[in-house]
Amino acid sequence: MTRPSRAGRAAGTAIAMLLTAASAALTAPSAQAATAATQEVAYHGYHLRVPADWPVIDLADKPDTCVRFDRHAVYLGHPAGQEHCPTHVVGRTEALLVEPLDGTGTATIDRDTLVAAKGTATYAPRRTSAAETGEIRLAVPSAGVIATATYGTGKAPAERILRTGRLDGQARPIASRTPKATASAALDVAAQPGAYTGKGFDTCAAPSTATMNAWGASPYRAVGVYIGGNSRACAQASLTSSWVSTVTGNGWHLIPTYVGSQAPCTSFGHRVSTDPATARSQGSAEADDAVSQAQSLGIPADSVLYNDMEGYDNTNSSCSTGVLNYLSAWTDELHARGYRSGVYSSAGSGMRDLAAQYATGAYTMPDHIWFAWWNSAADTNSGTYVPAADWADHQRIHQYFGGTNETWGGVTVNIHGDYLDVDGGGSVPPPPAKYWVDTFANAPVYASETSTTQTGTLNAGTNYVYCKVWGRQIGDATTYNHWWLKTDPDTGPANQYVSAYYLTRWGNDEAKDNNGTVIPDC
Repeated sequence: MTRPSRAGRAAGTAIAMLLTAASAALTAPSAQAATAATQEVAYHGYHLRVPADWPVIDLADKPDTCVRFDRHAVYLGHPAGQEHCPTHVVGRTEALLVEPLDGTGTATIDRDTLVAAKGTATYAPRRTSAAETGEIRLAVPSAGVIATATYGTGKAPAERILRTGRLDGQARPIASRTPKATASAALDVAAQPGAYTGKGFDTCAAPSTATMNAWGASPYRAVGVYIGGNSRACAQASLTSSWVSTVTGNGWHLIPTYVGSQAPCTSFGHRVSTDPATARSQGSAEADDAVSQAQSLGIPADSVLYNDMEGYDNTNSSCSTGVLNYLSAWTDELHARGYRSGVYSSAGSGMRDLAAQYATGAYTMPDHIWFAWWNSAADTNSGTYVPAADWADHQRIHQYFGGTNETWGGVTVNIHGDYLDVDGGGSVPPPPAKYWVDTFANAPVYASETSTTQTGTLNAGTNYVYCKVWGRQIGDATTYNHWWLKTDPDTGPANQYVSAYYLTRWGNDEAKDNNGTVIPDC
């Protein structure tokens, strides 16, 4: 990587002013937080106060620095190619990146960016997405900068930092620089990862185009890229729509990965709820955000978007239930938006849980799986973790080794190794047909037509069901029904069964919708 000249560094990056003080500038509910020592950081005339023990890193002086959001730090300037990032970094905490607002890489205003009013550095919060993104982006045009403040368990610390923002007499707007158009930028990007059998790799930050070109000498032709999510830890300086168009035009297959909320029983800052309804809401919102991120990068419909669900204790039943509801809703929403669903997880936790539910119908299964099992075998054999008959139609990726430095074309990158056997796309599975019915009372629902353990409730009123199965009788000798209807209840997990006994219309052992149409068999 070429080191910038002294003049270039002086022009591109201001000197950070560090004024350590016991300050109440970061007002907090507790007295301890209110009196914490802070330091003031200035960049291009934009000032913020941050905790005194945070390192402040000038990226012009240290261009090889990996910009990580999983540890406290202030980064000033544009992240470079990020080839020196460790491979497996997941999760977010409070950190800050301030860079010139010049259109370089991701230093642009997008749909989620807040914009300070002219002549000010004022942070005015507003909700830009239903998903919890784990970051706040604030553009300050009057200083020509954009700040990204990340957070873990709550956004309050990041907001406190942004509220300390002020301008000095050195603040000046800068003209936004439009990236040069290239011939490859006009190429249509096919659905990803496309049809491919062979080796790939994934790394924390998308490598630069130059690195990808150098790695043309490698045996790899697929690369995992982290397109978004509240647990994405590395800055993605290279990951733009132009980068996507260029590398796919050069024959690379992409594995678009979204690092969202993690299992309830982990220690990550952003976690899935153990409440099934809340977990489904999170999964749906984060799928919508993943689609938005994919579209902004030019990754088209029919692509597989992989949810990165890190390993967890799957002996904890409430933890597993939360994950399964979250991933089921993730898949449902991606299908509704025209994308296919993939899930990355450890073979021993997430994959075991999915495999156990593969044929039950209780949850919507992903279209592809990507399992981490570091056995050094470049294949898609999942051993005893996932039956060979499941996800068997070119629907698998195996992460078979991890955390290794490899050098190709003279460039070293820390990678995980993957082996892919994936198909070329095709139609997204259509959503199941819904049949609308009226129920006369709040009805218990069960995981199957034979179960006697209630899993939730379908409220009285107009509801939808998908199909019917014959099961145990509900009712008495004169009023009864053996049909069970698959539905998504008001409380409890999706894809449960309610007795047709609760239908307002029709007679014994009948199962029809409000129009008199016989509900089909499951």
